[in-house]
Amino acid sequence: MDQMKEKFAKLLLGEDMSGGGKGVSSALALSNAITNLAASVFGEQSRLEPMTPERKLRWRKEIDWMLSVADYIVELVPSQQKGKDGSNMEIMVTKQRIDLHMNIPALRKLDAMLIDCLDNFKDQNEFYYLSKDASDSEKGKHKRKDDKWWLPTVKVPEDGLSDKSRKNLQSQKESVTQVLKAAMSINAQVLSEMEVPENYIEALPKNGRASLGDLVYRSITVEFFDPDQFLSSLDLSSEHKILDLKNRLEASIVIWKRKMTQKDGKSGWGSGVSFEKRELFEERAETILHIIKHRFPGLPQSSLDISKIQYNRDVGQALLESYSRILESLAFTVLSRIEDVLQADNITQNPNPQPRKHNSLKDDSQPNSVSTSPRYDVETANAKTLSDLLTWTMDQNDYDDRMDSDDGSIDVEPSMQKLNVVTNTSKKSYLESLAGVRSPTERH
Repeated sequence: MDQMKEKFAKLLLGEDMSGGGKGVSSALALSNAITNLAASVFGEQSRLEPMTPERKLRWRKEIDWMLSVADYIVELVPSQQKGKDGSNMEIMVTKQRIDLHMNIPALRKLDAMLIDCLDNFKDQNEFYYLSKDASDSEKGKHKRKDDKWWLPTVKVPEDGLSDKSRKNLQSQKESVTQVLKAAMSINAQVLSEMEVPENYIEALPKNGRASLGDLVYRSITVEFFDPDQFLSSLDLSSEHKILDLKNRLEASIVIWKRKMTQKDGKSGWGSGVSFEKRELFEERAETILHIIKHRFPGLPQSSLDISKIQYNRDVGQALLESYSRILESLAFTVLSRIEDVLQADNITQNPNPQPRKHNSLKDDSQPNSVSTSPRYDVETANAKTLSDLLTWTMDQNDYDDRMDSDDGSIDVEPSMQKLNVVTNTSKKSYLESLAGVRSPTERH
């Protein structure tokens, strides 16, 4: 009870412990609280092993506290009431808001599946981890060659994993991939429904060309546009460059949408650009964003996403966004740990494997593999976020092979089929005509 009082006191104070009313909004305080809780519980998940009972108990208890707020976010719906004289009257009753009613149980299910996945490695004895201080001779050919040098090195038997163990790992990998896709879908939808803050809009350039730059703008506005060819012509060799392109694309989309709805008084287009062309350019930018978001799923949050989270005042949306985001990142972590074991097994089975192709956008089967910190949170006083505390890695080659349902729909196994995810229908766009998918101006 004392713990609960302390937690909710901090939330009510908006992280301003002076009591001066200078804290953040309730929505942001709750979002940061969930983010920090996940960081402290899952921050050390560097191995494929069950969570300790203490960590698991703390997670279950404290996340339940945070989610209890959703029980009191309601909407009025019509209902029938029978009067004493037998007549029926229509009255309004309260019911939990529909997006929370549908998505909170789905996220809880995803949460339980990730914890169960880790629990499944409780009694495995085929692979183990070397200590961080192990010598290079001990690590041998399994020595990590990427930038995640602090993660422990996986060791498998000299003749590799048994068929049963390998199949189990693949099965767990497929299950976690479905969890990842579901969490991404919910997170993308919530972000898409958040309003674009005025602070973000005020900082935008006067037109889309100024946002994109002349080179990118000319490439997008050509008569015959090929998004893959466009990406292959750009230098996307670092996370910073990819994120910069993503930020510029999202800014230009916001500018074009506002101009098409005549909400923006700034005029930099002149009379030469028609409504149809603006819509076409916007859809092309969305197409590129879609490819980037799925080719580099571990990118940090964009400026638009950060701004939305920071200025969002809807507590229900803050709950859904933060909970889905931390589950998404935990799924990244578990997938990465599974991939580490499978890679160690592959090296054992094939002592001289062919090097993987990295940083090649021209080949969709071998997309860029970027090890990044997750798309985490806004910079707020006195509160760390997951990006401050965690880094995650993922084998992008396998991920893209599994991202075959890009519209947020999920090819799930039986244990996933009962998940309910609220999504909004949207108009058909250039993106749908390319691949039958919905624009994800919604995520990542």
